[in-house]
Amino acid sequence: MIKSLLLCAALVAAVPLDELLFDRSFDLGSKINFTAQEDHGMVAGSKEGNGFHSGYFYSFWSQCPNSVTYNNLANGSYNSKWSNCQNWVGGKGWNPGGPKTVEYNGTWSGANANSYLSLYGWTKDPLIEYYIVEAYGTYNPSQGQKKGTVKSDGGSYDVYQSQRVNQPSIVGTATFTQFWSIRQGKRIGGQITTGNHFDAWTKSGLKLGKHDYMILATEGYQSSGSSAITVGEVGKTEVPYPNEPDSRKDNN
Repeated sequence: MIKSLLLCAALVAAVPLDELLFDRSFDLGSKINFTAQEDHGMVAGSKEGNGFHSGYFYSFWSQCPNSVTYNNLANGSYNSKWSNCQNWVGGKGWNPGGPKTVEYNGTWSGANANSYLSLYGWTKDPLIEYYIVEAYGTYNPSQGQKKGTVKSDGGSYDVYQSQRVNQPSIVGTATFTQFWSIRQGKRIGGQITTGNHFDAWTKSGLKLGKHDYMILATEGYQSSGSSAITVGEVGKTEVPYPNEPDSRKDNN
């Protein structure tokens, strides 16, 4: 269990990300109580589930509830710390997802661990789990069928397709296809033009369904690490869901 002193220190380190995103201040007026949101995350971490927080959608799922602490912070920010966790994934973004130019920044300590930093989402009909991987650690997820390469946002991404059988999903245990874009030059921070990847997947015969959520996610598998991430959309100065109250529902 993470000691409160370490947790508070991690949150203090994340404050500049909350206050300023990519050198542009958010103007949210009185719609968000910043103190209340940050204090909520400092007590014991945000509970597993999904919903809205501080004007963004979030999702947090794990197979090791006592080994990972995920904290929703103000606006599009969150931080996390995990230790010897079987598998977990969490982050903030949009519901539904879709074509956007996403921008993000922060820190991620997974370079020497089995971990991903990615734009992560789902569609339904068909049920698809997808990753636009910006950085990965000791395990390269390019283990499926290679479908090509897409150039976007100053880099090249290898495109893969794989399948998961009887695994957790947004509709419960299911068999589903995974789509991957894996950046050749790893990075932590920048822009992701999602439409470029969606178009490349379609041209490769990989067809998405109806968009469900899409988040800038940290994932860890049988590993330990930490992250502090802020996400937003290029050209948007307000949070995407300013009228959504904070909420949470259980994962499927």
